[in-house]
Amino acid sequence: MKKNHVERLQHESPGSLKGSILLALLPYWTPQIPPVGIACLKGFLQEHGFEVKAVDANIEGEVRDIYDKYFNILRGCTSEEKRGNFYNIGHDVLQNHMMAHLNYQNEEEYIDLVRELVYKTFYFDINPEQVIALNEIVAEFYIFLESYFLRLLEKEKPGVLGLSVYKGNLPASVFAFKLTRERFPYIKTVMGGAVFAQTLGIGTPNFDFFLEKTKNYIDYLIVGEGENLFLKLLRGEFPRWQRVFTLADINNETLDLSAASLLDFSDFRLDVYPNMALYTSRSCPFQCSFCTETVYWGKYRKKDPKQVVEELSKLYREYDNQLFLLSDSLLNPVITGLAEELLNKDFSIYWDGYLRVNRDTCEEEKAFLWRKGGFYRARIGVESGSQRILDAMNKKLPIEQVKTTISNLANAGIKTTTYFIIGYPGETEEDFQKTLDFVKELKDDIYEAECNPFGYYLDGQVSSDKWREENKSILLYPENARDMLIMQTWVLDEEPKREVVYERVSRFVKFCKSLGIPNPYSLYDIYMADDRWKKLHKNAVPSLIEFKNKEELIDEVKHVHQLYFLENTLQANKDFDL
Repeated sequence: MKKNHVERLQHESPGSLKGSILLALLPYWTPQIPPVGIACLKGFLQEHGFEVKAVDANIEGEVRDIYDKYFNILRGCTSEEKRGNFYNIGHDVLQNHMMAHLNYQNEEEYIDLVRELVYKTFYFDINPEQVIALNEIVAEFYIFLESYFLRLLEKEKPGVLGLSVYKGNLPASVFAFKLTRERFPYIKTVMGGAVFAQTLGIGTPNFDFFLEKTKNYIDYLIVGEGENLFLKLLRGEFPRWQRVFTLADINNETLDLSAASLLDFSDFRLDVYPNMALYTSRSCPFQCSFCTETVYWGKYRKKDPKQVVEELSKLYREYDNQLFLLSDSLLNPVITGLAEELLNKDFSIYWDGYLRVNRDTCEEEKAFLWRKGGFYRARIGVESGSQRILDAMNKKLPIEQVKTTISNLANAGIKTTTYFIIGYPGETEEDFQKTLDFVKELKDDIYEAECNPFGYYLDGQVSSDKWREENKSILLYPENARDMLIMQTWVLDEEPKREVVYERVSRFVKFCKSLGIPNPYSLYDIYMADDRWKKLHKNAVPSLIEFKNKEELIDEVKHVHQLYFLENTLQANKDFDL
């Protein structure tokens, strides 16, 4: 009897349906690299005998055109003094607006809510006519998405649809799931992605409400690392009634990265992405209070540097791209081994990734070794120029080490992208001023400075439980907006208040601009930022535009020489060969 029951479950499972698996990433997600998540799943599932198609809708021209129109109107609605990190914080408006458009019943309430969305982000009032103009752009997006997605489903004829979902593309994903169920009810729908480490944490009111609202068109939800869970779901190894799957359902079995499948990018138009992509690890060995990495991925795991170089070599030779973005939370455990492995190879690979400040990053010789090994850009979570705030964040590093690290990397020519969190709980004006002082002191060694306001989630961050237990969270938007927004937004009711935080964000952006430190967004901005970097640093890495010319191999990394600085006088131990 038990055997017959298992056989019946396997027969009814999505994996036994006729047709392929369609994996997609919908707007809006910046197409800087081809989607790593669905490329991992495609490679893994195909190795297990499944037919998989992967699609990134974010590269479509219409998607970008609509995006530009929306932000052009939003820019015209808001005061220049209050725009802050305009595109980053504006995404919160766009995402909530897109969700409200799907669910509103009363147009007057809808208009009022959009005005509230803009006000609580830019602290600037817009009028109903401006809201209507924005509404028309959102409506245009859904008209496009419906036509695009129906064509995709008709062409691929999948038996299973899997969408990779983040906060920014949740509305489009919900729309696509609904559309799929209405037009192709036999297709099984599966949702996964990092949204479950952000606004849809398991056990939160948002998650429970979302489950109920989507029960008729999202069949399964995979929370956390997806390969093994998705495979077992396709094979029918879970109870038929189960809808939500986590690593707890498979005894917290995580993927063995030493045997992980190579990412499969064969379905993507790779010419549209500035970088190729790979990863060397999952999760993080640290516990910064605001971070979601360890909560989502579980225990930290890494690949051997030899394996990483082998994978880089295969991807380089297959797709002819020298510039990679490594999507790890941090590269520290593998960076030296990776650089050493690449030093004597007969090809030149350049790689960009996240780096945490530690004792190694304070060694000038190490920075130069990494540069020789192809390290192209270091993305550094500075977070704050105040030691008091860094301690509160559990960053566990002295501010002087941060300064030394940035200067070492810059002197080696490596681009330094610095990230700052503005308005961490308890941040005072004095703390914020220390951040500005930090930026000013290092202005010539900072390639790029990007700030974001502190964001709080009821669950998913290392300190979510602590903040929640202190009962400091309050709703940002009215309770009656829940049916339109689906996901409620909570903020911490303590200093600094939200309006002060966003005012500081605007001041930070304006201050960096006055110092000549860019936060490039367009290709032209990146070109200008690269030109500035070359003028500041003799050993500067090649500009992004140089990698666009596939006819010429870039191998200057093989000839770069270390520079020594004494009393602000540049001296070279050898002639430059750049």
